[in-house]
Amino acid sequence: MKKYLIPATVILAVAAFAGYFYWSSNRPAGDAASVGSDESAPAFAQPSQPQPNPNAPNMGFPFLDTSMLKPPAGSKVAIFVFEDLECPACAHAFPVVRTAVEHYKIPLVRHDFPLTEIHIWSFDAAVTARYLQDHVSPKLADTFRGDVFAHQNTISNKDDLDAFTRAWFQSHGQTMPFVMDAGGACSSEVKADRALGDRLGIHSTPCILVVTQSKYVQVTDVTQLGQLIQNALTEA
Repeated sequence: MKKYLIPATVILAVAAFAGYFYWSSNRPAGDAASVGSDESAPAFAQPSQPQPNPNAPNMGFPFLDTSMLKPPAGSKVAIFVFEDLECPACAHAFPVVRTAVEHYKIPLVRHDFPLTEIHIWSFDAAVTARYLQDHVSPKLADTFRGDVFAHQNTISNKDDLDAFTRAWFQSHGQTMPFVMDAGGACSSEVKADRALGDRLGIHSTPCILVVTQSKYVQVTDVTQLGQLIQNALTEA
């Protein structure tokens, strides 16, 4: 019987191979039993991203929770600003907003909105501004913000910001603390502002709004800020 063992084994192997070849050549495309990649298999569709509506506010994105957009108590009209100290457009808008506030004698409600996803030193600059606002004077903090905006093109990284800040403190007769925000209170305030802007649904800076008790208007062209304020005062 042993002399027939090898031929029988060969015959069985050949038959098995032929059967597999016939099955694989005639199976439907995309069969679950296939091994490796199959060019005929459908690709998984990527989820579509929401597209901005060009007719909606906030640079094409609709605002979300606008309940915080109210003038301070006793005021009929106010300007709300969410700004990033590293943002060139914010630097352009800053003197226009400051002039409008002084001319129309209306309150400015400023919030820090550092775009930390793309700007490397904006958060640290905002913390310094908050330190000055809380521990020195709001007026000097406003001056610091304006000077940072004016010197944006000389600040490329955190080391540049540190050098600028040290020189600024010295030139304004202030002692720069060894640690700007040792207790973390100023950082918490900046983070709270950023969270407020996220709740509103901000996607770009500067985000400037003229606000009354009953409505708000986003300023998409700062050259029109005066007219929008005048309209709001008339309606209020």
